[in-house]
Amino acid sequence: MSFWDLFRRAPEAAGQGASPRSDISGGTVVYSLDDPRVIEILRDGFLSAAGFTVNPETALRNPAFFRAVSLISNSIGMLPLNLIEKETKEKATEHPLHRLLHRKPNDWQSAFDFRALMQLRALVHRNAFALIVRSRDIRTRGEKIIRLVPLDPRRMEIILNDNWTVSYKYQPKTGSQIVYQAKDIFHLRGLSLDGLNGFSLVEQAKEAIGLALTAELAAGRLFKNGAFVGGALKHKGKLSDEAFNRLKASLSDKEGAENAGKNLILEEGMDYLQFGQNARDAQMTELRKLQVEEIGRVSGVPRPLLMVDETSWGSGIEALGQFFVAYALNPWFEAWQQSIERSLLTDEEAERYEAKFNPGALLRGSLKDQADFLAKALGSGGHQPWMHVDEVRDVMDLPEREIPPSLLGHNGGPALDDGNSNDQAA
Repeated sequence: MSFWDLFRRAPEAAGQGASPRSDISGGTVVYSLDDPRVIEILRDGFLSAAGFTVNPETALRNPAFFRAVSLISNSIGMLPLNLIEKETKEKATEHPLHRLLHRKPNDWQSAFDFRALMQLRALVHRNAFALIVRSRDIRTRGEKIIRLVPLDPRRMEIILNDNWTVSYKYQPKTGSQIVYQAKDIFHLRGLSLDGLNGFSLVEQAKEAIGLALTAELAAGRLFKNGAFVGGALKHKGKLSDEAFNRLKASLSDKEGAENAGKNLILEEGMDYLQFGQNARDAQMTELRKLQVEEIGRVSGVPRPLLMVDETSWGSGIEALGQFFVAYALNPWFEAWQQSIERSLLTDEEAERYEAKFNPGALLRGSLKDQADFLAKALGSGGHQPWMHVDEVRDVMDLPEREIPPSLLGHNGGPALDDGNSNDQAA
């Protein structure tokens, strides 16, 4: 489909009241250059070599791509993000930014909603933006951030000025264009070629996604039309007209996917020869698997997490989690943390505070592995202790527990038997 095909008229759409209709390739057919969809097509529409228009909306219809970006976005949304004091490593709960990042960025979103949305937009739209809303702080006589409001990245233009400052031009749904300064915008981006815009997975994986969508469309049409030849009917002579008509009617009743598996009634001693899977069917199956691998490659999500490989989930899940965190999430952790430092903290605050994700929930092993690690952290087996019992309880999401002084060891944890002491009578 060419660009000008987008403006072709349907026979029934000759009047003024014609409404846009959907194209079979997933795009939208428009009828004039005044249609606002033209801007979207020019900006987001990417026609793949397979002939499928690939944009963020159509790309997310592919199950593998949807799984990859939702896995990354949901992980960023669900993992705790805290503002930490660099010196004490304590959570800076008294700082207003901690509440915004950890619990409530605005009046209509939770922290999970906000971070998952921003991450998804950064993956498919190249950038994610949020307006920084400030208010006068009477206590400090300065300003404090009270809200982070997500802005549509498709309506934002980034401008590098002659004096090397950055401005953001935003076009609201209603009203005139607004120009924001860099201090008013929280800008999240990943790997960048120009230093201003990140890469979009949709743009980078356009051909892989387009081929996957085309293969799914072809398979769907194959099932819909019932064009499956699973075998051949063999007759030693010539069928009579009456037998041929009965056989033809019988075959027609079994067309379509909903009639798959029904038995045939053979005429006049005919034989049925079963065909095996042909090379074209095998190639289609292999192609669809290959496209899942391509999407996994560009997103950094391991193939088993895209549900395409059989794996030993009992022993391999820990290694998969470590791989996913190291190669898919860690770069985004750093992008979030440094964007927060750049946009949401002053220079003085950046010297004292830092934003940190806690990926511990994704890296935890089995309960047995956790028990062994935490026991050693408290000094079990002659190891030098490096954790307090309350820190261990915090790792396991348990409240602090008061322990009698007589049961405390020298590290503040329980006095554990290292295996060398003699048993004492009660």
